Amino acid sequence: MKITAIKAREVLDSRGNPTVEAEIQLADGSTARGISPSGASTGEKEAVELRDGDKSRYQGKGVEIAVSGLNKEVNGAISGREFDSQEAFDKQLIELDGTANKSRLGANAMLAASIAYARVSSVSKKIPLYRQLVQRDKYLMPVPCMNVINGGRHADNNVDFQEFMIAPHNAPSFKESIRMGEEVFHTLKSLLSGKGYSTGVGDEGGFAPNLKSNEEAVEVIMEAITKAGYKPGEDISICLDPATSEMWKDGKYSLFKSTKQNYTSDQLIDLWEEWINKYPIVLLEDGLGENDWEGWKRMTDRLGSKAELVGDDIFCTNPEIIQRGIDAGIGNSVLIKLNQIGTIWETLQAVELAQKNNYHCFISHRSGETEDTTIADLVVATNAGHIKTGSGCRSERISKFNQLLRIEEELGANSVFAGKSTFKGFL
Repeated sequence: MKITAIKAREVLDSRGNPTVEAEIQLADGSTARGISPSGASTGEKEAVELRDGDKSRYQGKGVEIAVSGLNKEVNGAISGREFDSQEAFDKQLIELDGTANKSRLGANAMLAASIAYARVSSVSKKIPLYRQLVQRDKYLMPVPCMNVINGGRHADNNVDFQEFMIAPHNAPSFKESIRMGEEVFHTLKSLLSGKGYSTGVGDEGGFAPNLKSNEEAVEVIMEAITKAGYKPGEDISICLDPATSEMWKDGKYSLFKSTKQNYTSDQLIDLWEEWINKYPIVLLEDGLGENDWEGWKRMTDRLGSKAELVGDDIFCTNPEIIQRGIDAGIGNSVLIKLNQIGTIWETLQAVELAQKNNYHCFISHRSGETEDTTIADLVVATNAGHIKTGSGCRSERISKFNQLLRIEEELGANSVFAGKSTFKGFL
């Protein structure tokens, strides 16, 4: 596993913004690449992306400094060296960076290198990436939680809440589950068109219409599930990510796109409880903001037995913060995003900590995605049971679904579809 070189370059993400690609070559001739994604609604405690700030290039979003750091400093430190594990390689990156939030080399540069190392290791050993990440006898294929209506920061419409997802869980396989989801997605398009709504899509491939209310998004999804021939709650359930940290202002939550109404934490909890009782909602991500720890505790006490309460911005895939949440009884699930923490090894540490404490793990893409399919292998490797990687269109989203189809076919009898067990107790 001797590294002969690492080479980085500036490439583009799904929004046409620059990001970092790293390529590692081994002495045995193996090569592989990794690309870092980028988020729009980001947590305050996320590892830091390194951007150039040069307004004459890409409106300041260039990543040439991050690329240069890999090509010069990191390449000089790791070329000619052997690493015996992902942990050893990633710890070397962390040591070179030397900051608490990866701000010197940049989490975007470090993650690209970390992914490239995981991938080149699997190439050299001639094993799939998911086996390189975690060795198991049997693997769990995930339920695809598909973001069919976009709002919030991910769409130029009047819907406040960021993601309305469908979870096709009553299926014998991932292959059949994704078929169910796509059928509802295309049925939803016809329904929206018939109602005179736009069927243009947002950052993650979901439709982005101007609706009469936020709740209408749930209602039209329910209608699409039924019209596609499935039973809401029995075959396909609903997941929400309102991204409430984006609404937090002066101690209240402002529905800045629609009613301009302000909610207290308890009023927003009341709303979620009303919706969960009324609709087959099995998962609520970021139901309150990242700094609203007291509100999160009250929400967990009230709704923790009714739905999977996923912490994204509040946890930031950071083991130290996740442990604080576990100790405080905050939520019952952790969203896992590679670039929030910046390396594969630290991500696996976060998953292990959560699962050891009976928290669910929800593997996630970012809104600024790429063709890199690492999270598809990650969700299988960790037996997380569910993944969100966008809607039923856009190739940077579909590439993850296609990789999962390949993995399921390859595993055959050595895989089980997570299905309803993912939301056990909430259906």
